[in-house]
Amino acid sequence: MRFYQKEVELPAFKRGFHLITEIVKEAVPEMRKIKVGQVQVFIKHTSASLTINENADPSVRVDFENHMNKIVPENAPYYIHTYEGPDDMPAHIKGSLMGFSVQIPVTNGKMNLGIWQGIYLCEHRNNSGSRKIVVTLWGE
Repeated sequence: MRFYQKEVELPAFKRGFHLITEIVKEAVPEMRKIKVGQVQVFIKHTSASLTINENADPSVRVDFENHMNKIVPENAPYYIHTYEGPDDMPAHIKGSLMGFSVQIPVTNGKMNLGIWQGIYLCEHRNNSGSRKIVVTLWGE
């Protein structure tokens, strides 16, 4: 069993849902050596998240953003944690709903994603700056 791990600083993304599949692939070139294994991607932030979904049609990412904003609205009168602005507490809730890590099987040196699947960075803040992810790969 081999283990590899790398922390990656992502560029700052605007609010929304962004494909980062290629960034993850490039982070661990050792993946080519793994016949059977797993790769986990973890984001080190509480106001952004990760998920896997449609990688071809960009309108899916727009629909995600629009729907999440309806589920978890900004400026709701019941938020107590408002020190960092009206998008802060909703971003924390969205992060918990979407999740902070994804795990993908590795088969014959590649992530074994479905043909239309990609890894999304879900940026829930208006002005977030860069984000850090930890990519951990293991297998034989």
